[in-house]
Amino acid sequence: MACAAPSTMLSSSASASASALSRKSSTPMAFSQTLAVPRAFNGLRRSSHRSRPSRALSARAPSSKRTFVVSASSEAPLVGNTAPDFEAEAVFDQEFIKVKLSEYIGKKYVILFFYPLDFTFVCPTEITAFSDRHAEFEKLNTEILGVSIDSVFSHLAWVQTDRKSGGLGDLNYPLISDVTKSISKSYGVLIPDQGIALRGLFIIDKEGVIQHSTINNLAIGRSVDETMRTLQALQYVQDNPDEVCPAGWKPGEKSMKPDPKLSKDYFAAI
Repeated sequence: MACAAPSTMLSSSASASASALSRKSSTPMAFSQTLAVPRAFNGLRRSSHRSRPSRALSARAPSSKRTFVVSASSEAPLVGNTAPDFEAEAVFDQEFIKVKLSEYIGKKYVILFFYPLDFTFVCPTEITAFSDRHAEFEKLNTEILGVSIDSVFSHLAWVQTDRKSGGLGDLNYPLISDVTKSISKSYGVLIPDQGIALRGLFIIDKEGVIQHSTINNLAIGRSVDETMRTLQALQYVQDNPDEVCPAGWKPGEKSMKPDPKLSKDYFAAI
């Protein structure tokens, strides 16, 4: 997305003002989005520390050579840490309700997903797809929460619009209103220049710890199947802490022991 910013250059002199030339040039200003990628992965357990101060690691070299400097991020990654709590208005069953994330701690897993705006194009395909599969997530003791920066009145109007007309119809989970943009910002998905959220998705376990996150750009929809598979893998390794799930793992398939010798059983079987 780019916009043109005109700049005018005027050249003149006192003695020849009538022959002054004005030239206009348009320089496109490219809009870019930068996503910070965490440098560390904390695994399944909650980190024992919060954010660390930035540290620069320098490789010493003679003065004639370039010095290599690496700056560590001062922000702790979301994955492996406690999910930022929030309380906000939402629409569910065509009514206004309050949703507080911490109320699910000790009770349920949570699929928390952000989408840009109501009454758009990719968004209803994702929202209705999760709603249609809600019963499957419910069997896994998991609640789904959708979030955008729209008001509850916009959410309600969209829910009351038929699917064939680009609406949502009745949903099986709440749509949360983040009009202050504080929730989107705390989860690192807010695009400041546009005031909307990227397509972020977070799987939060029963202890309130974020165990998985994905962030798509605005034009790319997400997969309910992959979200379900990742949730099942998470629950499996939490129930079997001495095992890990290889790529594409699904329930019933062979898992792996995180050990140089024992892992050979998995590799020998594939």
